[in-house]
Amino acid sequence: MNRTRGSEPGNPCLELEAWKRQAAEVSLPEVHRSIAVPGSGSFWRKMMAFAGPGFLVAVGYMDPGNWATDLAGGAKFGYSLLFVILLSNLMAILLQHLCVKLGVVTGRDLAQACRDHYSRPVVWFLWVICELAIAACDLAEVVGSAIALQLLFGIPLVWGCVITCLDVLAVLYLQRKGFRYVEAIVVTLILTIGGSFAAQLVFAKPSLTGVLMGFVPTAEVFRNPEMLYLSIGILGATVMPHNLYLHSSIVQTRKFARSPEGKREAIKFATIDGTSALMFALFINAAILVLSAAAFHWSGHQDVAEIQHAYKLLSPILGVGVASTLFAVALLAAGQNATLTGTLAGQIVMEGFLNFRMRPWLRRLVTRMIAIVPAVFVIGYFGEGRTTDLLVASQVILSMQLGFAVWPLLRFTGEKSKMGEFVNPLWIAVLGWTTAFVIITLNLKLLFDLFVPEAVRRAIATRLGLP
Repeated sequence: MNRTRGSEPGNPCLELEAWKRQAAEVSLPEVHRSIAVPGSGSFWRKMMAFAGPGFLVAVGYMDPGNWATDLAGGAKFGYSLLFVILLSNLMAILLQHLCVKLGVVTGRDLAQACRDHYSRPVVWFLWVICELAIAACDLAEVVGSAIALQLLFGIPLVWGCVITCLDVLAVLYLQRKGFRYVEAIVVTLILTIGGSFAAQLVFAKPSLTGVLMGFVPTAEVFRNPEMLYLSIGILGATVMPHNLYLHSSIVQTRKFARSPEGKREAIKFATIDGTSALMFALFINAAILVLSAAAFHWSGHQDVAEIQHAYKLLSPILGVGVASTLFAVALLAAGQNATLTGTLAGQIVMEGFLNFRMRPWLRRLVTRMIAIVPAVFVIGYFGEGRTTDLLVASQVILSMQLGFAVWPLLRFTGEKSKMGEFVNPLWIAVLGWTTAFVIITLNLKLLFDLFVPEAVRRAIATRLGLP
């Protein structure tokens, strides 16, 4: 049921009171509209004012949760699955553009919009599964960072997980100094990841023709069950649900004019920022797959799927001692980067869905503990060899939640009552709902393959006449 709390059509006093209450519930209040946007000036001056949020969002598209699928895809199938990474990135660009529109036009992040629109039981349900998704994502970052610390410094995985708590303090310190400092450290870490992989690609000397051909779609992905499975894994792990909440909030850190012209300009520049950042994420994900293909696919190591295995093989195969170290440095940067944005997303969804404000340090500590406790327990009880299982489990939980974030986003940005003249045009709506259908279908297929026994799956396929 569509509703606005505390308002009643035709009653100016109640409408004013509702507006005041909504205005007091801004997203991330400590940094809301804290970065000035010049009212006039050159294109590049305005672009620099809006640059930053897109890179915080892009972090989720190059986190450790994506590494295993990219590594396995490159080792087993060479460059063939590059087109899947490209398709995933194009879907992400569309969805993040819609997040920008929602935040700029309505002044509400996606979690707040859900609270405005849905009944209380639905809001609580959406909040619970979103918290599970953030915890699952944080789990992947904690494990990824711990693996990197072990590879670089020999620190046991359990202690590596505990050490990741320190980035909570880093987020608080940077945010108190200004949101630009948070963006600056994120961009620095992204450039570290990009530089590491650029160097490794020089060492690996991949085939340029093979790489370009890998971006061409192939029907083989539908005929080869294993290739299809990896493709689903890449697609399912790319679009992170918490990024949709995050982007609709942090775009509001810019103090743009609230007029239709100001909103239109904000959407344009924020979309350019997001698209540019996601294209950089495309380079990172493609670089992981290309490096894996060039190093492992044609050298008899097509079974490489674990991060630790790839680390041990890179330097001997490439003949460059520093190659493995660069790989681990990039992994550590990716893990730390993603934990920075994950803790922000945790604050956004709690405040947005429940209008419940907790001290930022406590909120981030709770988010981190939810991720660290299961990681420490599994590693301590079952051993360090189960880290890959943890990463897979985190991606399954993310897959289950994704549809519950994409659906409201498309619905809200498609409603004229909320968006006015900025409502999605027909072609955007068609692309958006098609993207949602593809993502949800592929994630359901991934869950089906993971939880339904192989014998049952074969029987169903035979019954339906499928290969």
